Amino acid sequence: MITGREPNKNNLLKGYNMLLNFAGSLISDEPTEEIISEFGKKGILKSLPVTSNNPRFIMASSMLRGSCYEMSKCGGFMKNDFNRLFKGAETSLAPPYESQYKNTYKLIFDKNTLEVHDFYNSYGFKSKIKNKVPDDHLGTELLFLTLLIDKFLGYDDNACIKEMESEIRRFLQEHILSWVAQWNEKVQIHSQTTCYKGIGTLIYACAEDIYQILE
Repeated sequence: MITGREPNKNNLLKGYNMLLNFAGSLISDEPTEEIISEFGKKGILKSLPVTSNNPRFIMASSMLRGSCYEMSKCGGFMKNDFNRLFKGAETSLAPPYESQYKNTYKLIFDKNTLEVHDFYNSYGFKSKIKNKVPDDHLGTELLFLTLLIDKFLGYDDNACIKEMESEIRRFLQEHILSWVAQWNEKVQIHSQTTCYKGIGTLIYACAEDIYQILE
């Protein structure tokens, strides 16, 4: 059966999904020793599974290759950076919440949170950390994005493929690309590690690239 999806596009999206899953975990929870080991010694993010002409992606790749030279110190630095940047909705220096960048008064549970919640509900998605953080946490949005891409990769019907392409781009436009640049700017200003500067830039670049791939 002929489909409207090229094999190369499939492989690219699988690679971006791998990156988003790993990067998303680093902004959702304090890095564990296992994650830090994967980051540094095994070089998962230093040898990226995709290449891109996007200058932002190239910059992120360069940052990540140049990070974590001293593994004995890297773990402590990354944990400290995570807590400074992302922990605590009111005290974090780069809060990873959509509503923080779309409202004058920095409300957490508001219409933006409800809008992304409705998007989740339409696909039967329920966040595992729903009772811990609002639905508009960037880590949750990235997880949902990867699930949409997995669903897209599983289709073999042209109409379904086109519809899911449109849905993924709509989600990116409304709930990630609409604020991730502002979030990443805060990460670049306040992060004390090249690791998190690279992670922030990588997430932004991946969102841009996926949107373009599905255009």
